[in-house]
This record gives sequence, structure tokens and C-alpha cells, in this order.
Amino acid sequence: MADDAYLFLLPDDHPRVGAAVAALGGLECAETPAVQGWLSAHGASASSERTRILPADSEILLPANADRLPVPLTERELVAVREQCSPQPVADMERQLLTYRETTEDWQALVHRALAAGIPAPRIAELTGLDPREVGELTQS
Repeated sequence: MADDAYLFLLPDDHPRVGAAVAALGGLECAETPAVQGWLSAHGASASSERTRILPADSEILLPANADRLPVPLTERELVAVREQCSPQPVADMERQLLTYRETTEDWQALVHRALAAGIPAPRIAELTGLDPREVGELTQS
């Protein structure tokens, strides 16, 4: 597995970013000796509100002075982390895109709604399993 996310300790003086690890429930990486040692070295626990996680593609949001640790996630865990980190309307739209895999009804309208919600075309293709070229063609219309 690649490093899919960053575990970090949110500084006291920083606005909340990322998802609380405790809110995600049992991430596999949280049980590894590396993460347990890192938490112990910082006097923190996975259940602390300060112990947060962000997808690697959101690294720019990490506070500059935050202690961080790259961690691998399963595909299911990465989806959950992204969902927890997204604003609610985006998270709702991404959930609809994920359920698309079980149906093929009106996929163009779904893609248009997702684009209007601000979800990038590559993310839409990733969530739906659609060919990225088909999604890209809809961005032109």
C-alpha cells in the first residue's frame, strides 16, 4: 500500500482541518506499531480530537507546524476519510457517485450534478468507475 493519508496532531491554535481519527472508527493503520509508537512519542491517542487525518492529495491543508505521519489506508478507509473531510454537500454528492456503480440510470445527469457541485472530473471517474474520457466529454458540454 502507498501512503494514502497523513495522520497529524492539530495544533491548539489552528482551525479544525481533516477528520478526527476517532470519528472514523478502527483504521487498520492505527493498530500498527509505527502509529502506536508515533502517538506514544507525542503523548497522544487515536481517540483524541487533536489526532486527525487527511488524504495525501490534501497535504496542502496540513498546518505547517503540525507533527505528521504518512500512513497507508485501504480503499474503503480512504473513501471514508475523504467523505469525513469533505463539506457535506460534496460528501453527499460523492456518496451518490459511489452508488452509481450499482446502477446505470441517467449517468449523464449524475455527472453534471457532480461537476456543478465542484467535484473534479478525475474524482468522478474514480468514484463511478466510468471511463475518464466519457466524464471529460461531459465537461465540454
